[in-house]
Amino acid sequence: MIQRIQTIYLILAFVITGILPFLFPLWTMNDGKDYFFMKNQIYVILLGLSTTLTVLSIVSYKKRQNQFVIGRLNIILNLILLGLFVYRSLNLSGETVLVSEKGIGMFLPIIAIVLLVLANKAIKKDEDLVKSVDRLR
Repeated sequence: MIQRIQTIYLILAFVITGILPFLFPLWTMNDGKDYFFMKNQIYVILLGLSTTLTVLSIVSYKKRQNQFVIGRLNIILNLILLGLFVYRSLNLSGETVLVSEKGIGMFLPIIAIVLLVLANKAIKKDEDLVKSVDRLR
């Protein structure tokens, strides 16, 4: 399980969606306070689902097809999360004086999407290799 490159990508995606949002704020308010994802219920739910799907994909390493589908769902979920971050930042930055600067936490879904795409490419490569070996038998 751990010797496959897609597992490494999935573990990194787990760290990005499950651990790093607690460390990096989404943006900083004008009063100097950091705005973390835990202050908005939708962000908590979406990041929790993304983390859960990543763990589910890691433990379903024997079923490559299911792993691939879970990875695709996770990519879509992270795209929705990224869209919400962008929408919120574009609306808040121009209309209110509360948000002073955007944080690193807003870019975490982009990194997670890249890692999930790389994991899906590796899963697809493994699946094609298994199919080609089955044809030779």
